[in-house]
Amino acid sequence: MEKLSKHVSRKEGVYSITAKRLGLENNPTDDHLSNMINIAENVFEPLRAHVNGPIKINSFYRGPELNKAIGGSSKSQHCHGQAMDIDDSYGHASNSEMFNWIRANLNYDQMIWEFGTDKNPDWVHISYVSEDKNRNRCLKAYRENGKTKYMII
Repeated sequence: MEKLSKHVSRKEGVYSITAKRLGLENNPTDDHLSNMINIAENVFEPLRAHVNGPIKINSFYRGPELNKAIGGSSKSQHCHGQAMDIDDSYGHASNSEMFNWIRANLNYDQMIWEFGTDKNPDWVHISYVSEDKNRNRCLKAYRENGKTKYMII
């Protein structure tokens, strides 16, 4: 399988500079690939159509070794292929515009305004489980005394 959706390749979904640098495998199972297809089709593609151009995927699938290496949460939905971190590196829409559009128009499980400022996050974390199990939960990540904390927004 070369493509997860029209604009997301399998290679893009598993790519990690950290995994490459550390020589870690980052191979999703068939279940993980199915989850990756769901989020690509149900969140990424509608958003890409809305912004009318490419969107950078900073992180998608993370195998257990990679997740541990980057200090990710043991409960991370990235480990199940259910989450991606996106960033508008291409200038089609700001991260806040993408966050607000997803919130108003799409079904998703959890979306996190990742750090940044009150006007624009550094990136957007978005997850998708299934049409009937998504929580449509919005959080804002911030740092307090060197620890990441979350508040519901």
